[in-house]
Amino acid sequence: MGIKKLDTIWLDGQLVPWDSATDHLLAHTMHYGVGAFEGIRAYQRADGRTAIFRLREHIERLLDSCAICTMDVPYTRDQLMAACAEVVKANKMTSAYLRPLVYLGYGALGLGSLEPPVRTMVACYEWGAYLGDEGLKKGIKCMVSGFQRASSNSVMNKGKICGQYVSSVLAKRMAIKSGFEEALMMDSQGYVAEGTGENIFVVKKDVVRTPPVAAAILSGITRDTAIQLLREQGVDVREEMVSRDELYVADEVFLTGTAAEITPVRDIDHRKIGRGEAGPVTRRLQESFFSVVKGNDTKHDHWLAYV
Repeated sequence: MGIKKLDTIWLDGQLVPWDSATDHLLAHTMHYGVGAFEGIRAYQRADGRTAIFRLREHIERLLDSCAICTMDVPYTRDQLMAACAEVVKANKMTSAYLRPLVYLGYGALGLGSLEPPVRTMVACYEWGAYLGDEGLKKGIKCMVSGFQRASSNSVMNKGKICGQYVSSVLAKRMAIKSGFEEALMMDSQGYVAEGTGENIFVVKKDVVRTPPVAAAILSGITRDTAIQLLREQGVDVREEMVSRDELYVADEVFLTGTAAEITPVRDIDHRKIGRGEAGPVTRRLQESFFSVVKGNDTKHDHWLAYV
């Protein structure tokens, strides 16, 4: 799905024309992947207003990722939050996907060079259901990938770092070429980690389980949202390790993420999950989530930054 060209992108403190938001081919991050990014959604709610969902948490994680990457960002949290709102307004978007990126620009290509400047940009564009509207309604087919989620001794799993997504890209491409919509990745011990860009939840006998933050996963903001909403519904949610075979015999499995939102899984490795459709726990969670971001829910206004 291509990106539709809009008017402007926020780059290093100012709005610039879309086609002018460029860098040199010898930019450090392009070669080595040391950069940090976020995926954030802005939704038009039932009252017609546009709100960016959990903007503060996303920007705080972006700054954490930059600290992990030893990149000194020349903007504060509040400045970056304002930049996100500004780019949505400037492009006259009512709903949008936002992509902030902090990266090392053109300077020198030595691995440890401190010369390349730290550059910061925020773009927004149209993006519907990441795994398809049909996937949101009826569920998707997944395969367990041969690519593992690396341990925390090898990569910085708590950072949303550009170069760390290579294995996810390869796993996702293989899944699509094999006739699936998504790949699920195990950790080095053989436990379930996450999807290529989503956290995973497993439902069995009315208990919902998801790998703990200490596992080889990104600490997802939509993951945290799902846990809170489920517990508000009285659901027993446990942060525990999950084995591969527990996926196959689950009553329900669903994925969470800014792009994926709340996406049910109906099949894993050609094994039908539950009844082969979105289950009741997943459906109720979807209803709660979309009521927050698109509907009339007022209990969670602290998660919304109105544009």
